[in-house]
Amino acid sequence: MDAGRFERLADEGRAALRDGDPERAAALLGEALALWRGPALADVPRAETEAVRLEERGLAAREDRIEADLGRGRHRDVVPELRELLGRHPLRERLAGLLMRALRDGGGRAEALVVFEETRRRLADELGTDPSADLAALHRDLLRGDPAPAPVRPPAPLTALVGRDGDVEGVADLLGTARLVTLTGPGGVGKTRLAVEVAGRTGGRGAAGPACFAELAPLRDGASLPRALLGALGLRESGLQAPDAAKDPEDRLAAALADRTLLLVLDNCEHVVDAVAALAARLLAACPGLRILATSREPLGITGEHLWPVRPLDGDSAVRLFTARASAVRRGFAADPRAVRRICAALDDLPLAIELAAARLRTMDVADLGDRLGDRLGVPSRGSRTADERHRTLRAVVAWSWDLLTGGERRAAERFTVFAGGATPDAAREVCGDDGDALEALVDKSLLELSGGRYRMLETIRAYGAERGGDPGEAGDAHARYFLELARTADPQLRGAGQLEWLRVLGAEHGNLLAALSRAAEARDVPTGLRLSAAMAGYLWIRGVSVAAQAAALLDAAGPVPPPGLEEEYATCVLHAGADAAGREVWRRHRTAAEAALEAVWADGRTGRHPALPFLWMMRRADEPDAHSAYALVLARRDGPDPWARAAAHFIAGFEPLATGDAERAGRDFEAAVRGFRVLGDRWGTALALDALAGLAAHRGDRATAVALTDEALVLTEQLGALDDTADLLVNRGDHRIGDDRDAARADYERAAAVARRAGSATYLAAALRGLGDIALLDGDLGTAERLYSDALDRFDPHWIKSVGGRATALIGLGRVAAARGDQGAARSRFREAAGGAASRGAFMDAARAVDALAGLAAAEGAAERAARLSGAAAALRGAPPGAAPADGVSADGGPAADGAGGGPAEVLSRADALRLAGLDEEVIEAVSRR
Repeated sequence: MDAGRFERLADEGRAALRDGDPERAAALLGEALALWRGPALADVPRAETEAVRLEERGLAAREDRIEADLGRGRHRDVVPELRELLGRHPLRERLAGLLMRALRDGGGRAEALVVFEETRRRLADELGTDPSADLAALHRDLLRGDPAPAPVRPPAPLTALVGRDGDVEGVADLLGTARLVTLTGPGGVGKTRLAVEVAGRTGGRGAAGPACFAELAPLRDGASLPRALLGALGLRESGLQAPDAAKDPEDRLAAALADRTLLLVLDNCEHVVDAVAALAARLLAACPGLRILATSREPLGITGEHLWPVRPLDGDSAVRLFTARASAVRRGFAADPRAVRRICAALDDLPLAIELAAARLRTMDVADLGDRLGDRLGVPSRGSRTADERHRTLRAVVAWSWDLLTGGERRAAERFTVFAGGATPDAAREVCGDDGDALEALVDKSLLELSGGRYRMLETIRAYGAERGGDPGEAGDAHARYFLELARTADPQLRGAGQLEWLRVLGAEHGNLLAALSRAAEARDVPTGLRLSAAMAGYLWIRGVSVAAQAAALLDAAGPVPPPGLEEEYATCVLHAGADAAGREVWRRHRTAAEAALEAVWADGRTGRHPALPFLWMMRRADEPDAHSAYALVLARRDGPDPWARAAAHFIAGFEPLATGDAERAGRDFEAAVRGFRVLGDRWGTALALDALAGLAAHRGDRATAVALTDEALVLTEQLGALDDTADLLVNRGDHRIGDDRDAARADYERAAAVARRAGSATYLAAALRGLGDIALLDGDLGTAERLYSDALDRFDPHWIKSVGGRATALIGLGRVAAARGDQGAARSRFREAAGGAASRGAFMDAARAVDALAGLAAAEGAAERAARLSGAAAALRGAPPGAAPADGVSADGGPAADGAGGGPAEVLSRADALRLAGLDEEVIEAVSRR
């Protein structure tokens, strides 16, 4: 009877689900499932077949009920249940699809893509099948959604805002017409709190679009402002594979914000006001959808700025604020409103001063508080004073609160000021030398806040405490030791399965890590600074963060010779310095000494303390003529003891045979790299190696495999939040698709352009525009193709190895446009320019494509013998047998190559001779010969 009732209710629930009534469906299905008491028909003899059928119906009903819950918006609630069910039924595609939807709706799109990939692999390995059409469609929908940066949101208020309704309304209205509004006023008047409240309401009125909150108080100078804003916007300063060394952070900011609608909150601008003013003026001019809300004790002083003075609270609001905060520390607080008003007047009605004073009611009564305030501050009875005097009054209130601390509490508060961006309880106890009691007391007395598992100190209080504490000294040393140990603990995890979790941990401590490194550089503490720079290298590289200025300062203090025992750390510091355009000279000055020291440390393939360093060193030197020594350092690790170093060595090793035409050996190395990185759980390395395998598959003409491999790499870069590399992979996927599915390729290029614009990456935007130029050329739209190719050329960074292939392809495209218009001279010039530029940077495959284009041009002109010789030259550049067909299968006019085009007898040529035959200048050929 229960079975019959269950099936009837399950059928009714499924019908309600089909009718679009998830609430009724959930109720019916919940009632049906409540009838189950263990396995179906467990005590009925010879009922196995019926039991199996009922078990299947039960599982289907659970799926229906979960789908109903998704329709009710309960996506977070069902994730644990779905993970448990999918663990028991790993081949059940509906469960996988439901989990993907639940994760997607909860903001976990990357996790949803991982579920698809795991399901796809299980289906292929165990059943030999592909995912169903429905699951594949859901996967495509997930891939089509652009990954967006994760800007820092305004902090969630811990208490209600009192007495500022008029200010909130007024500032919101002003932002509806003004693009720069600055909240001015003395410290402690409530500028930040007001800005947070306004930012929280931007969706409804005033400035449209989301809000990004940038806390500027931790900045030591204006030079670090652009990078601080990149971090607040959730943007990396460079891609995974190489630093965008020539990219000015201000240019990247402008590019990232150019097409976005955003309210940027710049909090605590006064100590970097000149830098904020200059950058705000530039961004507002370049980004029409941008609005800025700044808080500062003085105006920015630029054209278009609207000022909103934030004044002390009115009398009634001040009393309400005091009462609210007093009630939080003393239940049932009640006092004579006139006594409260006298206290607030004594504090000039400044919100921060009122909150600090109210917190004291935990240990004293109102009368005692009023007497102490009067004695301590000497408040006169007449009316309000000037802003400066108010500021002095606030300072006196902070000083009064400080003086009431016990010795241990005061010491803990002074030491806490070395933190940047707050601290976990463990970090605070370690650095402050406290068992937790003093920190809890500081929270009780409103000198610290505890929110989201982190202690934070208001900037006004932090500035006072830092002044009282003087030289950070011992606290700074303890801070550096703690975060050095944290970075060392995280470093190996960043190369394994814990990568995402440890990126999150280090991301939360980003400000502290940089503060520790900056403090060491300023103090010329070379050992600490070098150790920090090395321990943080993996995190900084993956996140794309530059510390070139700190590295250059440390190297200046260290001198030209690596300190004994710190050779690897010294070399890492040299790498950091060379990751920025301003640090190129530092890189050139210290590179040779660092590499010589590394060769001694890593002799015979030994692995030092930092196994990723040889790989990073090679990546930095990849486009330099004398990079062979760095290449050898990596290759020596193919059979070494460290599994990550072995995988990285195989990845690097694959490029030499690829350049010489030995695709089979290159494939073995790339596959070994993918296996090694996957076993470790390293998404970064796996994405790099998958991309290389995809390129190899495309080179062989296996476009379907190339697309599938790129899809896998995209899942991983999205997990890492790597927008630059996501854009790069989308362009690559478009290149793999363009021969078979022009519309899909166009969609990839367009999405890549959108992602690159969000990331502020000129190079990857250029690559996307180049792809769209290829589409326009194939469509016969020569004018659009020429415009897109030219636009791309203007954006490619000529100093970055990743730009080499894109520049060559854009130049080849311009040559094909010229050829289609009958201008063979211009076409030939473009093809030679592409070949020379690529070959001079060691990109011989790209040079070969340009020479193939020259061969196609000669064939079109009827010069068959010259076409054949040029085809042989292209084959020599690729390392392929003479007479091989063009690698990309495209003729000079942009259409498919004819059978045998460019073929015929050809002699075996050196690369120098091949380039000479192509008509390149001897200067270029000599530079290539030196590589």
